[in-house]
Amino acid sequence: MNIARIFAHRVELPLVEGSYKWSGGKSVSVFDSTIVGVETACGLVGYGEVCPLGPFYLPAYADGVRAGLKEIGPHLIGLNPLELSKLNQRMDAALKGHPYVKAGIDIACWDLLGQATGLPVCVLMGGRFGDHVRLYRAISQQPPDEMARNVARYRDQGYTRFQLRVGGDPDQDIERIHQVRACLRPTDRLVADANTGWTQHEAQRVVRAVRDVDVYIEQPCLTYEECLAVRRQTDHPFILDENVDSLEMLLRAKADLAMDVVNLKISKLGGLTKTKQVRDLCVSMGIAMTLEDSWGGDITTAAIAHLAHSTPEELRFTSTDFNSYVTVSNASGAPQREHGFMKASTEPGLGITPRSDVIGPRVLDIGGKP
Repeated sequence: MNIARIFAHRVELPLVEGSYKWSGGKSVSVFDSTIVGVETACGLVGYGEVCPLGPFYLPAYADGVRAGLKEIGPHLIGLNPLELSKLNQRMDAALKGHPYVKAGIDIACWDLLGQATGLPVCVLMGGRFGDHVRLYRAISQQPPDEMARNVARYRDQGYTRFQLRVGGDPDQDIERIHQVRACLRPTDRLVADANTGWTQHEAQRVVRAVRDVDVYIEQPCLTYEECLAVRRQTDHPFILDENVDSLEMLLRAKADLAMDVVNLKISKLGGLTKTKQVRDLCVSMGIAMTLEDSWGGDITTAAIAHLAHSTPEELRFTSTDFNSYVTVSNASGAPQREHGFMKASTEPGLGITPRSDVIGPRVLDIGGKP
């Protein structure tokens, strides 16, 4: 089996709530997602999806996915897509950095591996742990009372984990945390995620002001060193996200006792192969994880579900179902939310089929006739 063609589609994903806002006044109303297809000479096709959270979040942007695929794709024609380590080594040799560009190809090759073996991706990644995967709901940054109402509404839909977008004005953020926590049950989990938005002194002020509140603090500042300083001044459970973008950073953070939970995003790390490597190391070290991606639709949600479902439950802090945030379904067979949980498909591969009427014509075709 070898790769005969790599192609891509561009799909816009409007948000159910109209817009999504987080620290620093950043917001998005329509996401630009790239569906990546890897076709073999024997006719099998695997799919992946890459959807950056705008160009002002991580070093990634939607047009960069497609430009990077043009650069890297020709180097992969003729390779065996089932030899995932060799494939990733070739991608890293052909294009230094830019892990998000490689993620869609890697996910598509896991989909192919599942189809070729007749097994779901989660089984290939280690096995299916538990009956389902617990989800969190991200709460877009709004005035405190509005965010509290949104949390109450999603709690009634079955969610028990909430990721509150803070990282704005510290006084408002303190009020956001207090108001939202007040409307939750004691067993619910609340994460105040600043997405790097506070300066160190602002973060220190916020964590002191919510000292008696049951809340996790996630990625308060831009740099690792600033986050570590805040971590050492608070006894709140602490989560790192944006700073942990490699195996090396995970090991450094573990050595520094810099976090209690780590957020692993598939495209940030370069695909399922490298995320699995980091995930497995977290399991061996006893580090709990949020397993997700930057954003996406049905195909991304399917990849998240398989990664999460193949992770031991005691270290699976939470995951998310991005396909419930958007108004467009780009594939059938993807996991659907049920009372705050989702399940990975039991079908071979990712268990999804792209909707041809939604993904439209190819915007990129490498290795075969357009």
